[in-house]
Amino acid sequence: MAEGVLAVTDATFEAEVVKATLPTVVDFWAEWCGPCRKVGPIIEELANDYAGKVKFAKVNVDDNSATPVKFGILSIPTIILFKDGVLVDKMIGARGKADFKAWLDSKL
Repeated sequence: MAEGVLAVTDATFEAEVVKATLPTVVDFWAEWCGPCRKVGPIIEELANDYAGKVKFAKVNVDDNSATPVKFGILSIPTIILFKDGVLVDKMIGARGKADFKAWLDSKL
């Protein structure tokens, strides 16, 4: 996991995302998912761009099944923005950095 992007599990999701003091973007992904591999580096770049303003995390859906089920994740990559522990919005599928940035800026 790149610096600035936290690997989150079912066990740590509550503490790292729900109770986070910063808005938190969570990337639900899997190793075998081609579009997820395209989104990964973009999430890392955004983590650098928004350092100190937004927290970034990744949940591997193969290793952690409870959290994706809880949030109705049916396809990956799914990117969800949480603020004050509440799901604010989600994006499904691979997009370019500009799309993620515009989405994030419109929600912050």
